[in-house]
Amino acid sequence: MPAAAPDLQAHLHDLPLVEALRAGDERAFLGLVGRLHAGMVRFARGFVNTDAAAEDVVQDTWAAVLEGIDGFEGRSALRSWIFGILANLARTRATRDQRAVPLSALQRDECEPAVDPSDFLPASHPRWGGHWAKYPEAWPEAQLLSQETLAHVWAAIDRLPQGQRAVIQLRDVEGWSSEEVRKALSVSEVNQRVLLHRARSRVRREIARHVERRPKP
Repeated sequence: MPAAAPDLQAHLHDLPLVEALRAGDERAFLGLVGRLHAGMVRFARGFVNTDAAAEDVVQDTWAAVLEGIDGFEGRSALRSWIFGILANLARTRATRDQRAVPLSALQRDECEPAVDPSDFLPASHPRWGGHWAKYPEAWPEAQLLSQETLAHVWAAIDRLPQGQRAVIQLRDVEGWSSEEVRKALSVSEVNQRVLLHRARSRVRREIARHVERRPKP
């Protein structure tokens, strides 16, 4: 028997939780909040000006989830649907705060040279498609794992343009598939790949500069 399509698999996996939410199961809802809330706040923070605004947007999202769960049709994974609501609310809040830029426009942002594509594994790689192929020799593992370097990575992500930041957070921080990201952000597959490549390239450049500036042990 052929395997079920990804969307159908997601729907079947989410179905018991969706039914529990529709029945008002508080434990099911709190469990969902526990799994997704922190990532939602990180994601929202990429759109709005303050941590408090991000928390407000996420709280509004949870309210919208409870209000709209009866209308969830299972055309995407439940978390993609939730993050889609979050993205719309965050963009609305950002517009109000005069910080919004449409995601569709962000594929055409700055045109500085990107990292050589050979630095990344091909999309066809069975496990790590699109991830870094190798670290430069000047990057000892201890440096890459240091709290200082990790903080620099987060700072580099925070400085990305809005669309790039949204995609890299979902793909590389939250571990989403490209299909989930495409549906949550309402972008095409091509745009999603462009945004992700540019984001990874910029973050890698910043890490390279940071590591090269540090004294060798």
